[in-house]
Amino acid sequence: MDLQLTGKVALVTGGSKGIGKAIVRTLGNEGCRIAICSRNFEDLKATADELSAETGAEILPIAADLTIPADAENFVDKAVAHFGRADILINNAGSAPGGVIETLTEEDWALSLQLKFMGYVRCTKAVLPHMQRQGHGRIVNLIGNDGIKHSYWEIAPGAANAAGQNFTMSMAGRYGKDNISFVAVNPGPVRTERWDGLVKAMARDMNISVEEADKLAPRSIPLGRIAETEEVANLVTYLASDLAHFVNGTMIEIDGGQQKQLMDVSRDR
Repeated sequence: MDLQLTGKVALVTGGSKGIGKAIVRTLGNEGCRIAICSRNFEDLKATADELSAETGAEILPIAADLTIPADAENFVDKAVAHFGRADILINNAGSAPGGVIETLTEEDWALSLQLKFMGYVRCTKAVLPHMQRQGHGRIVNLIGNDGIKHSYWEIAPGAANAAGQNFTMSMAGRYGKDNISFVAVNPGPVRTERWDGLVKAMARDMNISVEEADKLAPRSIPLGRIAETEEVANLVTYLASDLAHFVNGTMIEIDGGQQKQLMDVSRDR
């Protein structure tokens, strides 16, 4: 299938690692020109060089800390100044710390909302005028199924994700008249660089072994495994294309059918 993405300009936040890096690779393979951001410029530049050589795509690295409003604006403005337009924004940057309420600090809660939610708000606000001027745009928000799957250990991600999901639906209702469409993608557990850290934190807070914690997520998924980054990237790339432009104001889960309530560990042991 030709996704008709050749020559399109895509902005991808959190593009240096994990799901973001996989999305940059698939967009590059489809012929997009891409601007990517993260806080660490060395990692960002290394990813841009690697994927540009691999896919032949033009990839522009721009350092940005999306907890800072001026950085979000600078990322979008530099990308548009370089490429001349912004057809696609993929909000992906940021993660929220897992944990139970007893161990989550005020800083943990603030970080969850500042990066995972407000970073999306800031980049969206910055790119909308450019898309309005063009008369067309597509915004894909990588959020997560914790916003609809209740878990006492993922209350901070759940709060940030629920806010992001509401934001996505609200923006779709407001900017459809400008031919700008929005969709939320809600992955379940994905094998990224931070997965091992999440498993160790889960073992600590649930008072179980690391081996047992590592089995929790796959056991809650009918397919018996967590997702790979490429699986999420393939879906996002299709949704970013004009072929899916009419998929507006909705959420799509990619979680293998994960149960909406994380199992009661104490009962399961």
